[in-house]
Amino acid sequence: MNRILVTGGAGFIGSNFVRMILDEEPGVLVVNLDKLTYAGNLENLGGYMKKANHKFVKGDICNGDMVEKLIDEYKIEAIINFAAESHVDRSISEPKVFIDTNVTGTLTLLEAARDKKLTRFVQVSTDEVYGSLKPDDPEFSERTLISPNSPYSASKAAADHLVRAFGHTWNLPVNITRCSNNYGAYQFPEKMIPLMINNALNDKPLPVYGDGMQVRDWLYVNDHCRAIWVVLTEAKAGEVYNIGGCNEKTNMEVIRLILKKVGKEESLIKHVADRLGHDRRYAIDAGKIMTELGWKPTVTFEEGLEKTIQWYLDNSAWLSNVVSGDYQKYYQDMYGNR
Repeated sequence: MNRILVTGGAGFIGSNFVRMILDEEPGVLVVNLDKLTYAGNLENLGGYMKKANHKFVKGDICNGDMVEKLIDEYKIEAIINFAAESHVDRSISEPKVFIDTNVTGTLTLLEAARDKKLTRFVQVSTDEVYGSLKPDDPEFSERTLISPNSPYSASKAAADHLVRAFGHTWNLPVNITRCSNNYGAYQFPEKMIPLMINNALNDKPLPVYGDGMQVRDWLYVNDHCRAIWVVLTEAKAGEVYNIGGCNEKTNMEVIRLILKKVGKEESLIKHVADRLGHDRRYAIDAGKIMTELGWKPTVTFEEGLEKTIQWYLDNSAWLSNVVSGDYQKYYQDMYGNR
């Protein structure tokens, strides 16, 4: 795949993926389409904006005419769809936004990929479409029943079903990846790990939902990006792959480890009312991608957390700009809407 359209490439996972490809695959043209909402930040792309094989376009994935124009203009071969509203709390307060982007936007991309006869469409999804596990339940596999519990996960599940339907009905070569909780550099600080790091560094309370014993599997973002590239370039069309970090931990374990690593007291922890419909446990069985495609996570949770904390310490200006929203003012006139 030498000419790819990456949607949501200024967001957390998307920008990490774009930087990885530009560093490691110089023969690949990356057309990066992002709407630049609150979580899309061109500072995430830094010096990569002017690379010859990187074309950034500000635009909405719901704009089908624009998507088809980009496919024609840059002779796109494949789409990797990172673009999504992804914060559960926001989906509870504003569910329609999640339907617009995650469902309608994915449908628009699928129609363009079908009509332009692209050679691959990769949908970047989430383990949250599977619902919640009990403590002794087996891990989510690709055969686990889809059972979303939040407006966010329901919108991603709907998008996954559309992707599968386009593959079945029109023989569009598709793949779906479902990852566990990502963490790493450039993550918007509404998510748990960067929020806790930022608050701890500034001696602010660390808000913990309920008893904090919710369990998540943690995946270092660089490992996730490598898995997606392997799926794009090596997977058989039609296959679904779970991508996990093999790091099940309770939220309290993660928070206490962050406090320990930044030298802060646990008295900063503040328990707050639990999230509505909060899923208790996610856990990923990533055996399929390991066996079929030879991918496996390379970064342990402690190593990844140390790298992440150090990145936030070294990039305090980025964090300050994102929290204040100043980057939006700086970039709002740089790229016109398309």
